[in-house]
Amino acid sequence: MQHLQIIAAQWVAPKIDYFALAPEIVVVVGLCAVLLLDLFIDQRKQWLLTIVSSFTLLAAMLPVLMLGLSETSVRSMFDGRYVVDDFSLVIKGLFLLAGYVVVLLSSSHVEQGEYWRGEYWFLLLTSLLGMLMMASSRDLVSIFVALEFLSIPAYMLAAWRKRDAKSNEAGVKYFLLGVFASAVMLYGMSLMYGVANSTLLVDIAKTLTTTGDFAAVHALAVVFVIVGFAFKVSAVPFHTWAPDTYEGAPTPVTAFLSVASKAAGFVALVVLIYTAFPASQDVWQPFIWVLSALTMTVGNVLALKQHNIVRMIAYSSISQGGFVLMPLAVAGMAGSENSALRSVVLYMIVYAATNLGVFAVILAVSAKTRSGEISSFGGLFSYAPSLGVLMTLFLASLAGIPPLGGWIAKFVAFQSLLQSQSNWGYALAIIGAVNSVVAFGYYGNVMREIWMRPPPDGDVTPIVAPGSLRLALTLTSALTLVFGILPSVGLRFADLAEIAGAITR
Repeated sequence: MQHLQIIAAQWVAPKIDYFALAPEIVVVVGLCAVLLLDLFIDQRKQWLLTIVSSFTLLAAMLPVLMLGLSETSVRSMFDGRYVVDDFSLVIKGLFLLAGYVVVLLSSSHVEQGEYWRGEYWFLLLTSLLGMLMMASSRDLVSIFVALEFLSIPAYMLAAWRKRDAKSNEAGVKYFLLGVFASAVMLYGMSLMYGVANSTLLVDIAKTLTTTGDFAAVHALAVVFVIVGFAFKVSAVPFHTWAPDTYEGAPTPVTAFLSVASKAAGFVALVVLIYTAFPASQDVWQPFIWVLSALTMTVGNVLALKQHNIVRMIAYSSISQGGFVLMPLAVAGMAGSENSALRSVVLYMIVYAATNLGVFAVILAVSAKTRSGEISSFGGLFSYAPSLGVLMTLFLASLAGIPPLGGWIAKFVAFQSLLQSQSNWGYALAIIGAVNSVVAFGYYGNVMREIWMRPPPDGDVTPIVAPGSLRLALTLTSALTLVFGILPSVGLRFADLAEIAGAITR
């Protein structure tokens, strides 16, 4: 008893900056409101849940903007385990905007009656809360908790259509492989804690080395942790869950997984590489180099063979993940440290806008054709010219064609490789260039269907998209054009993240 009294006397309550935690607090309040409203409102007023969800994400953007404009550039809590800086604010803004677009994509889809709406919005907001936490986590425990917070709701969302065998398959595959990857990653984290006697990333960075008696244990820990997040970003050979999950999950959930969930995995990977693994460059650099080359190549080759549009976009998403990994493969080399971080952030921002736009068009077209085949886009320009033009813009952006957003993302990624002035960087740049050309094969195939093929069933009835879907298309197309025509806009946010990353290190 006396021992407990001594501990209690020595314990000091942690200082909590509630302003820094405001985005997370707003989302927590919103998801609690959704849960309570779902219990008490009439079934005919379930549309209120959509409004609450969308306004929750918009309201959470306000403290993000206010924190970005405040004079304090870095806010640290819990002994440096939770940090709010410009890097985390840019990423949180990305998550919230991507989440808002997913809400717009989901609203009409959910209203069709296939879903339990209250639970759907609750799980979506919970997963987004985990992503916000991931952006600020600088400790192994908080990173793992954030990862599970965003992953477990995603497993359930993937299997949301209970009576659909493909949706059940999607959820089970995602869950089983996700649990396996989490176990591998957690084992790596336990090794790190064992050698560093701390879960704080900056403490781990001081301990991990590539020389000495424990170099093999350190290398194994780094590899296991990277493998866990390689699954999250669907890097080859840890990608096998993605095509079946993307095809079987509801289309808005697929959009969410391909953008926000993938970005969260990259954020964790970036934080670990820059904060915890800087001295282990000899371990993770060749590993990520191989992952990048394999992911680009395998994703592109398999995408060429697809006939289903969602499966094609799934393999395209895998390939795009390889391009995001490219700068990280040279992040430890002189001249590329900060440019690599800048490239990754810019690529995630541009990719989010473009890929969400693709899924918005897929939702609009599939509502009419009731088909997921690429051939169902035949003659789209003849009866829905605006959708045909927008789909062409989004696909061209993914292919990296100027003056759309994708070109500046790919340009900066290749620039970071060349700035490394190394044979590793030059070789990966050549592989990336070849894959950029190959990727246009399957993107161009969809464009050919849109512009040169007749409608498969001869039905030229115009498509009338719901208002929420039109708003999502407006936002994503505007951002795709702005990032391409005015690249300084996207580069500005990437530069903020780069500067903040340098300060944090």
